[in-house]
Amino acid sequence: MTDAATSALHIRESNPVHDLSLYDLAGFTHRWVDADGIRLHAVEGGQPTGPAVVLLAGFPQTWWAWRKVMPRLAGRFRVIAIDLPGQGHSERPERSYDTHTVAAHVHAAVHALGVPAYWLAAHDIGAWVAFSLALNYESRLRGVALLDAGIPGITLPEAIPTDPDRAWKTWHFAFHLVPDLPETLLAGREREYVGWFLKAKALAPGTFDDTELDHYAAALASDGALRASLAYYRDAAESARKNHQALERQHLTVPILGISSSHGSIPDMAASISPWAENATGVVVPDAGHFIPDEQPEAVAAAIADFITADN
Repeated sequence: MTDAATSALHIRESNPVHDLSLYDLAGFTHRWVDADGIRLHAVEGGQPTGPAVVLLAGFPQTWWAWRKVMPRLAGRFRVIAIDLPGQGHSERPERSYDTHTVAAHVHAAVHALGVPAYWLAAHDIGAWVAFSLALNYESRLRGVALLDAGIPGITLPEAIPTDPDRAWKTWHFAFHLVPDLPETLLAGREREYVGWFLKAKALAPGTFDDTELDHYAAALASDGALRASLAYYRDAAESARKNHQALERQHLTVPILGISSSHGSIPDMAASISPWAENATGVVVPDAGHFIPDEQPEAVAAAIADFITADN
């Protein structure tokens, strides 16, 4: 058996999500690790001895959301993009998806990859998890960059606005909480649903092409993915409760970088985080909507790189 055939066989045996095509990124390798009883998918490349930066994506995306940023960081850093539980090619367990539970799995995956300390950059639901991870594993983190995210109990508004000019950004939080109805309405219509988010929330309508829409729709339609995606929202109240419980003990001391965009959901991530963090700074990426890593990857990579090197 050739090396290529051996590698392909290993991937097939390791991959818990067989009904979803696996995308490759030049210079990066797929890995699956045991993360406290769950197999999580990681895509790793860059400099093995460089500072490690871990990337987390949000809804309705996968690790592939970082595909344009990763090569821009790989020349200086060890880059690891991880699919959250229930996302992409990670397992979809039948258990809680509150962000503290998920954060423990993500941190276990990073530990399994042999990373003693790391930087964390996360978008959307990935940022929900990153904030909770920082509350519990701050001693292992060098810094955390949070991109345009309404974090439960932190930057997420308590009420969904009824003003049409603002409601379209957050209406889905309530919809995803309704038992059973989203599954009934969305099954078989994943591409239309995913397409609405990617087109409506990006500043430029052509940011995502048909191939990308197909990829994210297939990811949401794969076995167990819709249930897991909705579970993050359905467990958001528990995430908020645990966030505030942790913040009663101490505020964050690890450096926080809030990355906002000119047309995103949270106008100033740094200001939103600063009541709970002792060292929060921010940047605003111009000409971008919600999906900042896809829309302005060069600016995002530069902001993350500057954040890391400022501490070295």
